[in-house]
Amino acid sequence: MTFAVIQTGGKQYKVAVGDEIAVEKIKGDYKVGDSITIESVVLTDDGATTTLGAPYVAGSTVKATITESGKLDKVMVVRYRAKSRYHKRNGHRQPFMSLKIDAIN
Repeated sequence: MTFAVIQTGGKQYKVAVGDEIAVEKIKGDYKVGDSITIESVVLTDDGATTTLGAPYVAGSTVKATITESGKLDKVMVVRYRAKSRYHKRNGHRQPFMSLKIDAIN
C-alpha cells in the first residue's frame, strides 16, 4: 500500500490515493474542482521502501483536487470570572477545504 504523510496548516496527515481529507483552508484563490500540488511531503512509503524527509522529501509531491470548501460548525468561546460580573462570549467558524488525493509522486 502506497501512502505519504503531508504537512499543511501546521498539521500532518497520512494520505493514500483515493482518500478524502479535511484540512485548514490553503492560502490562494482556489475554487471547488481546482487541482493543487502539495510539496511539503514528510514521508513516503511504497510498500518496499520508506523515505523520510529532513524536513521534506526532495522531489516528492502529492496531487489533490478540492471537493468542498466552507466553514466548520460554530465553536463558542466563553470567558468568565467568578464574583466580578465579567463575562464575554464570542463565536468562531474555522474555514476548511476538503481534498481528494489523486496521485502520490
